[in-house]
Amino acid sequence: MRIDKFLKVSRVIKRRTVANEACDAGRVTINGKVAKAGNEVIIGDIVEIGFANGKTKFEILAAQEIKGKDGAKEMYQIID
Repeated sequence: MRIDKFLKVSRVIKRRTVANEACDAGRVTINGKVAKAGNEVIIGDIVEIGFANGKTKFEILAAQEIKGKDGAKEMYQIID
C-alpha cells in the first residue's frame, strides 16, 4: 500500500492530499529514509511524521485497503 493512502486509511492524517503534501515536504520517513507519496509500506515498517508540534513515530501492524473507523487504530502502534 502507498504511504499516502496508508496515512489516510489509518486516520493518522485526515485527507490524502494533506498526506501527499507532508511527503513532498520531506516530513515523512519510512525506516529512516525520506518517503515520497508513492512509496510502498509493509507490515513492520517504522514511519515517522514531523508535525508542527513534534514528531510521531509508529510501527505498521496492518496494511488493508479498507478499514472502518474503529479498526483504524489497529493498523499501527505508537513508538516512543
